[in-house]
Amino acid sequence: MQFVDTNVLLYAYDASATDRHSAASELVGRLGRSRLGALSVQVLQEFYVNAVAKIATRLTPEDARRRLRTLSRWPVHSPLPADVVAASVISEEHRISFWDAMIVRSAAELGCDTLWTEDLNGGQVIAGVEVRNPFTAP
Repeated sequence: MQFVDTNVLLYAYDASATDRHSAASELVGRLGRSRLGALSVQVLQEFYVNAVAKIATRLTPEDARRRLRTLSRWPVHSPLPADVVAASVISEEHRISFWDAMIVRSAAELGCDTLWTEDLNGGQVIAGVEVRNPFTAP
């Protein structure tokens, strides 16, 4: 499976994001069709808040909920207290933000081999998950 971070989802649904929209939309569509995509509750929460309030082409709350329902069919990690503790260790060891560490932890817990994000350095492996940026050349 491949984990998709919030920023990639937002670009997939924000048509004003031009090149990033095309790349993210293709990736999210491919992962959805192949049933290889994975998310976390954190990603779903961040997606909703940002989709209705912060992206250039905002979604209506109802449209954002419709997309949440669709995305919720993917495997979704619901963090437990132990995941919060583990993320704090990942954050410290890899010198990344706690919130990015929570994303990494969720990807690892779901058994994902890839994390699609622009928030971390592409090519690095954290907790057994390879970070890839969908907006840079392979």
